[in-house]
Amino acid sequence: MIEWVLNGLGVVGLWLAVEYCLKQQTAQSLEDASLLPFADDPEVARRVELATGKVVKAVAPEVEKPGWGNLDI
Repeated sequence: MIEWVLNGLGVVGLWLAVEYCLKQQTAQSLEDASLLPFADDPEVARRVELATGKVVKAVAPEVEKPGWGNLDI
């Protein structure tokens, strides 16, 4: 019986923690976060835009600085 109460309190505590963390989020910020995994690859970002109709704020890959590209000795 006590395990059920503790499990119930754990579930309620987890639910409250998630609600608290997501309280400040807007629909736009959640949508931006869902598209973030595609932002570093412009080609994939274009395909996602075509498939979903949503704009992916893609970033260009970082350009290698001279002397930083190959660290193999």
